[in-house]
Amino acid sequence: MDRYATVSQAADRPVSGLELDNRQLLGVREAGLQRRVSGFAARRWQDHFVSLNDGAILVDTNARALHFWSGDGQTYKIYPTSVPLTEDMTRRGRTSIVRKRVGPDWRPTPNMLKRDPSLPAYVGPGPQNPLGTHALYLSWQYYRIHGTNDTRKIGRRASNGCIGLYNEDIAELFDRATVGMQVLVV
Repeated sequence: MDRYATVSQAADRPVSGLELDNRQLLGVREAGLQRRVSGFAARRWQDHFVSLNDGAILVDTNARALHFWSGDGQTYKIYPTSVPLTEDMTRRGRTSIVRKRVGPDWRPTPNMLKRDPSLPAYVGPGPQNPLGTHALYLSWQYYRIHGTNDTRKIGRRASNGCIGLYNEDIAELFDRATVGMQVLVV
């Protein structure tokens, strides 16, 4: 169960229906939820990594957000993600990017085929590819940070283990990320 209430407000002018009054905020607190001013809470890289070296990626599966820091510490980005469907599909810990690919091809994992034998054996690059337009391959077998051909998945528990991003976000991250970059999934 999510423990956060997302509260968005317009930056330059009020938008009708988006403001929360004190009664609504009290209801959020009584429900045991924490209030965030935006959809994502900013993070400090120092809380998760010893150094930035070639940059760092933190994937927060609870918040469904990916945090990126450049190696020089000058660039910090947050991207909304999809995360694995269940806890047992979720791998946590430290890994790294071992390969990058534009136009990845896709094959279901053995476990995916057990759950759904009707899956195609192979999907080449293109609009029907579940990995979207770009993929960052992690040192863990079968795990990737990639785009998606189904944008409804972003912000949800919807993947078979990978971290999914909008295609425009993975394209931007792909250009910034390097092979060897440290990744932490929490």
